[in-house]
Amino acid sequence: MGVAFFALGGTISMAGADGGSVTRLGAAQLAAAVPGLAELGVALDVRDIDAVPSGNLTFAQVLDVVDRAADAVSRGAAGVVVSQGTDTMEETAFLADLVWDRPEPLVFTGAMRNPTLAGPDGPANLLAAVAVAADPAARDLGVLLVFADEVHAARWARKTHSTSTATFASPNTGPLGHVVERRVRLLGGLPRPAALPRPDPGALAAVRVGLHTVTLDDDAAWLAGLADTHQGLVVAGFGVGHVPAALAPCWARSPSGSRWCSRRGPARARCWRARTERSVRSRTWRGGGCSTAGSCTRTRLGCCCGCCWRAAPTGTGSPRSSPNGAEPARAPPGSPPLTA
Repeated sequence: MGVAFFALGGTISMAGADGGSVTRLGAAQLAAAVPGLAELGVALDVRDIDAVPSGNLTFAQVLDVVDRAADAVSRGAAGVVVSQGTDTMEETAFLADLVWDRPEPLVFTGAMRNPTLAGPDGPANLLAAVAVAADPAARDLGVLLVFADEVHAARWARKTHSTSTATFASPNTGPLGHVVERRVRLLGGLPRPAALPRPDPGALAAVRVGLHTVTLDDDAAWLAGLADTHQGLVVAGFGVGHVPAALAPCWARSPSGSRWCSRRGPARARCWRARTERSVRSRTWRGGGCSTAGSCTRTRLGCCCGCCWRAAPTGTGSPRSSPNGAEPARAPPGSPPLTA
């Protein structure tokens, strides 16, 4: 069995500018530029997908990549490697991990230095990613992120630096393993929740979720009328999700009258700005601040995904199934239950 390689775009594929436009390397060119790839003895099925900056990717595009990856493993691939830009790699890999239900590894990688710079890291990252995707020991680990010879679980990985080639880390857990001289050395796995049901594209297109990062002396004035146009709101608060007491009325009821906390109103989730902690139970008190929403997963993307899943209209593949139209509150994997 071989490995499927999907190339999206990003720094790893940028071969320089020609008359103001960036020349992009395709999947076959990227694979051909990797020293030692043939020595792995892994048959590579290379495919080009949309060549877009990672910041332009959408939920629908990422889920389409997941579908393509699932099709590849159904046809016999031992694993799948996806190359893309690093700007949103932690988000896209996390999203893919939410819905990836196959034992075969789905591995994301990229580069911090493009091929025209001294010491490009793309070839080494791609070599390591293929080695991990082809290794039987990587099965049942979910979606992985391989960078700088480290293997990270997608749900814990973080981009920690804007330019360093060692930008990705897993502050809470450390890496799952390393690639040393082309050999994969896994240190162990982590408990992984069951995959979420896949929402249908129509449901995704119908849902808009806002993200508000709480700041000092925040009055949240821009949220006026948000409940009229959005189906969900994610609040990234201080500490473990605290917000100034002055904001509590805004969270409880929007200016249009819709209650953000109502099960029949827009879905709402709370997370926090700190990026290295797990969720805690909500609590409310007077004077010092308040956390009026339920707990959510430890990343803002996880909160957004939770709101998207909870607020999505009923449709094929949608997790919403309550017979009375009020969807039961549910949290993304690994977090305490949402209360809304």
